[in-house]
Amino acid sequence: MKTLPILLFALAAFTTATTANDTMSQLGTGGLVFLTSQNISMDSEDLTVGPEQVRVVYAFTNNGAEDERTMVAFPLPDITGSGDFMVSVPFEDPDNIFGFSTTFNGEPVDVELHQYAFSYGVDHTDLLSELGVPLIPFGDATSKALDALSPEDQQRLLHLGMVIPMEYDMGEGMTTYFTPAWTLKSTYSWEAEFKAGETAEVIHTYRPSVGGTVAVTFLAPPYEDEDRGAEYRKKFCTDEGFVDAVRKTLPNPDEPYGAPYTESWISYIWSTGNNWSGPIKKFHLTIDKGLPGNLVSFCWDGKVTKTSPTTFEMEAEDWYPPWDRELEILILNKQNPEPNVG
Repeated sequence: MKTLPILLFALAAFTTATTANDTMSQLGTGGLVFLTSQNISMDSEDLTVGPEQVRVVYAFTNNGAEDERTMVAFPLPDITGSGDFMVSVPFEDPDNIFGFSTTFNGEPVDVELHQYAFSYGVDHTDLLSELGVPLIPFGDATSKALDALSPEDQQRLLHLGMVIPMEYDMGEGMTTYFTPAWTLKSTYSWEAEFKAGETAEVIHTYRPSVGGTVAVTFLAPPYEDEDRGAEYRKKFCTDEGFVDAVRKTLPNPDEPYGAPYTESWISYIWSTGNNWSGPIKKFHLTIDKGLPGNLVSFCWDGKVTKTSPTTFEMEAEDWYPPWDRELEILILNKQNPEPNVG
């Protein structure tokens, strides 16, 4: 396991504490999923993960005697509506919330989007479409569509467990609004043909869902059943050197939420690379922390090389992605100090 601390330059205004409303959850996205093939091997995977973009370049070889045509899929993480927290959705375009694009041997791929809305295991996609409500359970368009429904249709969705009634005052007295509670399941798919004896290049890019908080949360001592420090050590491999570097920035050692940073989290599901013929022959990973002064921590079994002010690179041969641990990245964004006045 390797932890990498680095120091940063960044964003936002200084905050001394965090609450549930100050947290944005991230969605874990990953690579392409192919039907298991006995003949097609993954020769290489070049993965770059950063807060602005995920880019994956694959090289596949059909080692068989015949051409193979297979279904390729890019499954998106389930998105569930909630009245208690928000999920980081990169774009509000219901057809492409991650800005996903892909090429096959240099040519753009025309993908098909499959989307379904579930509540308690029941598919209510057709109902939402009939009512003119977008399937994505977040965003202004969905909220406005729910508000515009008749009281009868709102109660129908409530009866089905599709929405949650929320009461609050928007300046005109207490009013009931309905918040989406359904789960959106989405997958892009297309078919790809791998020529016998040839190597094909597949590239896909998208913008990741980046979660985070307005303050550093892992310096606080354990409280009741919560131990953020232990959780971060397991999830992000935050070793003592990393934690000490952050602790030294506290204006007051007795205020563990006072470090001048915000947290960002990125999840990449790399276990989808396990469904090929054999291991990934050559795996190359680049992690970009975004800004030269950022602190970053993640888990990797092996050598990590800093290759620029913002990037770290790793390599492996005959590599199988860990089945029990996805790539979890913690980036600390240092806040700009207040300018001197007078």
